[in-house]
Amino acid sequence: MGSGPAESGFRVTWQGVRPAFVRAESRELDMGIMDFVKGGVREMMIARPDRFKNLIVYKHPDQNVPFWSQLTVDSDECALFFKDGKYMGYLPPGRHTLQTQNIPFLNNLINSFTGGDVFIAEIYFVKMQPIRSVPFGGPLESMEDPILYEFVTPRIFGEFSLVVTDPVRFVIGYHGQAAGAQDNDVILNWIKGLFFMSVKTVIGTMCAQQGKSLLNLGGMSMEIAGRIQQSAPNLDEIGVKILQIGNFNINFAADDQKRLTEANKARAEARRGVGIAADTARANQFQLDQKFQQDARNAQHLGTNPGWNNYAAGQAMMGAGEGMAKGGGNTGVAQLGAQAAIGMGMAQMMHPQNFQQPQYAQQPQPPQQQAAGGTQSVEARLQKLAALKQQGLISDEDFNARKAKILEEI
Repeated sequence: MGSGPAESGFRVTWQGVRPAFVRAESRELDMGIMDFVKGGVREMMIARPDRFKNLIVYKHPDQNVPFWSQLTVDSDECALFFKDGKYMGYLPPGRHTLQTQNIPFLNNLINSFTGGDVFIAEIYFVKMQPIRSVPFGGPLESMEDPILYEFVTPRIFGEFSLVVTDPVRFVIGYHGQAAGAQDNDVILNWIKGLFFMSVKTVIGTMCAQQGKSLLNLGGMSMEIAGRIQQSAPNLDEIGVKILQIGNFNINFAADDQKRLTEANKARAEARRGVGIAADTARANQFQLDQKFQQDARNAQHLGTNPGWNNYAAGQAMMGAGEGMAKGGGNTGVAQLGAQAAIGMGMAQMMHPQNFQQPQYAQQPQPPQQQAAGGTQSVEARLQKLAALKQQGLISDEDFNARKAKILEEI
């Protein structure tokens, strides 16, 4: 009877204590299961972490990959498998279960020491979409302006885009199989340097070929970008291709800009002077052509008309007058005669068959010189003698004396 309560109390006590132990053991077991699950999930799911989405190449840090792991490849990348420095296989975008049944090349990655439960491989995630906004730029070496002949140092900045065309060649031939720096600038440093050198070559060639100053480069950005893209370095050996050039900008240091501007101003002034002189020469030539055409029309109009002689002489006299007006009072009668002679020479060249010397008043020759020729008749000589008397060139006494002498010859 007495044992009932004792047993009952014992049972109560035991029942009160036992749940505490059970709960403690249960919590430890749950934590162990969660740790196992978390670790297993972490090992079973393989993908590029979000914080490394921008990298061109990302290497998975663990080479031990459990069988049946789920590997996720983003839509803009691929996954490469290497073992002992050798390329083993490639997986395209998508989710892949790592098993030999659907991925045959994994047979070469199985670790026999684990009973076939683990793959040993280096996994690289490589971006296959264009990588844009890759910056480049800096000062070029000193260059001579092909037009202004000044040495300056252009500064060029911009961005370019590229794409990995052969991921295997890019990893093996350029990036390397080490984990590498987690930075695209470091990865692309050599490519940017090589590209920048091609920029300098293109700029120097274009300026020389087109005969343009370096000052004109700012307005040629699109054309230069196209030429740079065409002349981009050949990167096939590392599986990369340059696509586009963007935000291209060329500028100069303040001293270089000032030197080029001043040289260009001096060149413009020299060209302006040459242009003015050429325009003046063309204007003068035009006036001469117009004058010649007018004279030709007048000559054609006058034809055999004796008035041409008077026109030519008048033009010569007008030219002489203009010369006296421009040259002052020291032109003189000699220059006036020269102008008249020029005018008559032009008339004779244009109408030699009709040209006659202008009839100026002449001093009469002595009668004996005219008679000595014997070429005129007595009547003609008497008529001429009468004309001289009528013009008042000889007196009545001379007329009578000469007339008597002519008559004596009959």
